Amino acid sequence: MEVYECVQTRRTVRNFKPDPLPEDLVFRIVQAGRWAPSSSNSQPWHFIVVQNRDTLTALGEIASQGRFIAQAPLAIAIVMDKATRPQLDAGRAIQQMELVAWSQGVGTCFVGVRAEDQQREIKELLGIPAEMELITLLPFGYRAEGDTGRGTPRKPMSEIAHRERFGQAYARR
Repeated sequence: MEVYECVQTRRTVRNFKPDPLPEDLVFRIVQAGRWAPSSSNSQPWHFIVVQNRDTLTALGEIASQGRFIAQAPLAIAIVMDKATRPQLDAGRAIQQMELVAWSQGVGTCFVGVRAEDQQREIKELLGIPAEMELITLLPFGYRAEGDTGRGTPRKPMSEIAHRERFGQAYARR
C-alpha cells in the first residue's frame, strides 16, 4: 500500500480477531517505532512487546479506557526514559508503528492511561521502572468481522489550512 493511501485509509480498530500476528510483522512494527525521528536523536523510548494472553487480559482489566486490549493478540507499551519532549517523540514513533501495521491489514487504537493507580499497576505488571513515563498501550490485531472501521468525518480544508498568514484561505495553486 502506498504511504498516502495508508494515511488516508487508516482507521481505528477496537475489535480484533484472535489470530496471532506473524513474528516478522511484529518485528517490522517495532522497527518502525525505532526508526522514528526524535528530539536531538535522543531515541528515549522503550517498546514492551506483549503477546502473553494472561498479560493482555490483565492489561484490559487495568486500563479502563481500553478493555479491548484483552482480545488483541499483541500490545506494545510505549515507555519514555528521560525524554525532553516525551509526548512528541512518542507520538512520532506511535504513528509510524500504526502506519506500518495498517499497511499490512493490522489495526490499533492507542489507549490512554492517565489515572495514577492504573499507571502504577501497569508499570508493576510490565516491570517498568517508576521513574519512566508510560505513554500509552497500543493493542494490535486484524480487524474482527463486523468491525466497520468507519472513518471520522474531517473538517473542510478551508477551516483548518491557511496560506502565509492565519485567516488567509489556503487554496491549491
